[in-house]
Amino acid sequence: MGNIIWFIFAGIWLAIGHLISALFCFITIIGIPFGIQHLKLASMALTPIGETIVDKEVAASAGYSGI
Repeated sequence: MGNIIWFIFAGIWLAIGHLISALFCFITIIGIPFGIQHLKLASMALTPIGETIVDKEVAASAGYSGI
């Protein structure tokens, strides 16, 4: 229920903002890594409730390759 409320009132707008920022970052070669991070943030902005953020080492030991 929390994700639905978040999606309607804030998530979609944050995701759109991150997608636009990603497009602007992809214009230059230096900005490509930042654009990739904006895409990750856009997916997290849609449904953040219930997500768990862990260190890279913890994810690697769990076998998660991710984006």
